[in-house]
Amino acid sequence: MIPFQPIHDDAVARLGGEAALKARLPTLASAAALRKRTDDRYLSQMCLRIFRAGLKHSLVDNKWPAFEEVFLGFEPRRVRALNDEEMEALMGDARLIRHWGKIKSVRANAAAMVEVAAEFGAMGTYLAAWPHNDPVGLWEDLARRFSQLGGNSGPYFLRMVGRDTFMLSPWVMKGLVARGVLEAEPKGKKGRRAAQAVFNAWAEETGRPLAHLSMTLAAATD
Repeated sequence: MIPFQPIHDDAVARLGGEAALKARLPTLASAAALRKRTDDRYLSQMCLRIFRAGLKHSLVDNKWPAFEEVFLGFEPRRVRALNDEEMEALMGDARLIRHWGKIKSVRANAAAMVEVAAEFGAMGTYLAAWPHNDPVGLWEDLARRFSQLGGNSGPYFLRMVGRDTFMLSPWVMKGLVARGVLEAEPKGKKGRRAAQAVFNAWAEETGRPLAHLSMTLAAATD
């Protein structure tokens, strides 16, 4: 392991100052704030992430009010109750992004969120209770429970709702190798766990959130 301070200093130098780095750092939610957010807002953000994948974010965001309308405010039990005919009819709604796999995932994920609520009390309770030093385990559990939330979609969803996690963006993966803390870019389960160990060590050293550490590493990477 190498200390994190030189990485922080490189990021500050590349961006032109401490303020520029701080402006890039993501906003995080407290455990209380995660628990306070309602399940319909979690489902909306989850689906927004899924529809954004592979598309220009502004295109999806501009259409989101229509998604909120047709999916009943993303109230999980109401969305779960949509029948096949109602789901198929959405493919004819020009206001939406008519990708059948993603459209189907909304109802599937509403049902999964109802199950999470039955098990934990609420989606926010589930997210807040997961061990802080095991975000990779949370990524894997999200991918298991929910449709189209594998790969980077799980971590991006967590970042959107303010749940602390590091990211494995191309810049972060390159930075881990360039700094000599990993021999190869962390692709695959073993690699993700190795990256997690690195970020946990840096978090213990600095007291900084995982999200801020990964963003700083990305900013420090050429």
